[in-house]
Amino acid sequence: MAEMKLGNIMAGDGHPVYVIAEIGINHNGSLEVAKKLIEGAAQAGCDAVKFQKRTPELCVPMDQRLIERDTPWGRMTYMDYRYKVEFGFEDYSEIDAYCRQQGIAWFASCWDEEAVDFMEQFNPPCYKAASASLTDLALLKKTKDTGRPLIISTGMSTMEEVDAAVEALGRDNLMIAHTNSTYPCPVDQLNLRMITTLKQMYPDNPIGYSGHEVGLSTTWAAVALGAVFVERHVTLDRAMWGSDQAASVEISGMSRLVSNIRDIEKALGDGVKRVYEGEAAARKKLRRV
Repeated sequence: MAEMKLGNIMAGDGHPVYVIAEIGINHNGSLEVAKKLIEGAAQAGCDAVKFQKRTPELCVPMDQRLIERDTPWGRMTYMDYRYKVEFGFEDYSEIDAYCRQQGIAWFASCWDEEAVDFMEQFNPPCYKAASASLTDLALLKKTKDTGRPLIISTGMSTMEEVDAAVEALGRDNLMIAHTNSTYPCPVDQLNLRMITTLKQMYPDNPIGYSGHEVGLSTTWAAVALGAVFVERHVTLDRAMWGSDQAASVEISGMSRLVSNIRDIEKALGDGVKRVYEGEAAARKKLRRV
């Protein structure tokens, strides 16, 4: 059975779909915005929120550091922008306490090995590796060596690259998310049947879905196809400044996402044919032979 314990919650086959609201960098460096997103995700019924953690001097290529861009804080270099949206220890300490207060788990995607060491201070229930990191086997192994469950995302990757990552990491404590890394992703490129393919290829690993499309129906379809965890970016307003906002879900949408996932879980049943009590009267009245 493909299942795993994330903190104090079981995820996988036979368990409720584990719903992750990715805050990512949609907080735009504001702890106040981050808290509003945490509170909204908790009230929507999500199981966890996820952030992104980078060490800018390790993650930003030299040829991009001095490129200037317009931001809500004025025109600045890309390197300065990356520092602007990066939370430090005191920020994450406050986030950790606030998540506990709201009753929701939190973790992060670490984009470099130093970020893994940083996040270990907060005892996260698991980690997620971004699609961009799927071929960075040193980073993946460093993350997996913490002993915590690791979710790998498979966007922008060939099947050979996915299989190489799985084989390098080993299949224990590993969850796999199907995704397309286009932001936002056209629905005709979602290829949701890959969820079925991954479940067949890795039957002992929980398979989920990380969506970057506009709308919710396709994420519900992913659940119907067997995704045991789902992740969607969350925002206060899709019109806010930031590269991920347009492919995100507002708080009201996140509430509908979770509520309908719970209905889908009930509706799917167990696949065993039976006559239900509610059918008895109609059976008695309408059956002739």
